[in-house]
Amino acid sequence: MEMPFCWTTIHVTDMERSLRFYRDLLGLPVDRRMQPEPGMEIAFLGSGATKVELIHRPEGAEVTFGQDISMGFTVPSIDSFATQLAEYAVSVETGPIQPNPYVKFIYVRDPDGVKIQLVEQIPPD
Repeated sequence: MEMPFCWTTIHVTDMERSLRFYRDLLGLPVDRRMQPEPGMEIAFLGSGATKVELIHRPEGAEVTFGQDISMGFTVPSIDSFATQLAEYAVSVETGPIQPNPYVKFIYVRDPDGVKIQLVEQIPPD
């Protein structure tokens, strides 16, 4: 039996800065936002079954991430999305890479250093 994927949890150092990246730049709507205990805030983003969960604890430990894990998001066009990346001062770390005629992608980093792959699906002619 396949188990449905629920969410990816990311501990963040600044909730508003992370919301600006995931909500405003990547377009993930805030599904719900809560403060389950003093000094802790959680936001779930996304409109489908799979969510991105952001957790912020101001007095929490340093946030670190593995360098070999990335999250992928589809964008309509890598070239046109470059304008939005510039508006949010997000630099392209790697790419564009086009391993075949039907897909092109780049890598960027979120405000805390999580590797994000932005993927353009190119329809066949």
